[in-house]
Amino acid sequence: PYDGLFTFVRLRWAGGSLSSRGWGAAWNHDYPRAEQHLSQILNELTLVDIHTDGSRILTLDDPELFRYPVAFMWEPGFWTLSDHEAECFRAYLVKGGFAVFEDFDGRQQWANFETQMKRVLPEARFVKLDNAHRIYESFFTIKNIDAIVHPMSHIAPNYYGVFENNDPAKRLMVVANFDNDVPEYWEWSGRGLFPFDASNEAYKLGVNYVIYGLTH
Repeated sequence: PYDGLFTFVRLRWAGGSLSSRGWGAAWNHDYPRAEQHLSQILNELTLVDIHTDGSRILTLDDPELFRYPVAFMWEPGFWTLSDHEAECFRAYLVKGGFAVFEDFDGRQQWANFETQMKRVLPEARFVKLDNAHRIYESFFTIKNIDAIVHPMSHIAPNYYGVFENNDPAKRLMVVANFDNDVPEYWEWSGRGLFPFDASNEAYKLGVNYVIYGLTH
């Protein structure tokens, strides 16, 4: 139950099965270790009062979502939503919510993500982000966001944002980590699966997103 402490929120949506890839539903990829580990890092390195034992899982049309300023979604390349969910999610973002989309790549997945987001924010324009944006120095100074490559395929990442009123001088409402899987680093950190330095950079990115969402 809501108690005022920062809580990592993961968005759940119907459909999006990844059974052909050996997984279950798309929205729960990397659950729960990714958010548990990132929450531990936030607890140790920042002054955020945070729950470290897990996350809240909420649908896009759950009124409880409005209690939480930052929400993460996995695998939006497979995402589908109802008209009611689109309406509610739009209200969340316009009111001040900040959404981060993780773990998708390729033209087909981008096309699906963009189609769904256009139902949420029909007027939205996606702007490619670079190191100059203040989100990449909201806590850590990340010198090269392009160096945080996909941990499996090592393809070059792309970062896109949607700004309030489509004005890059205003608040970021949405960030999409495209052609990447940053939470994979969070989930498997400490297991020796990925390079130590790469995992550190991925954590810096996650911390910056949370701090930006809490302060904007």
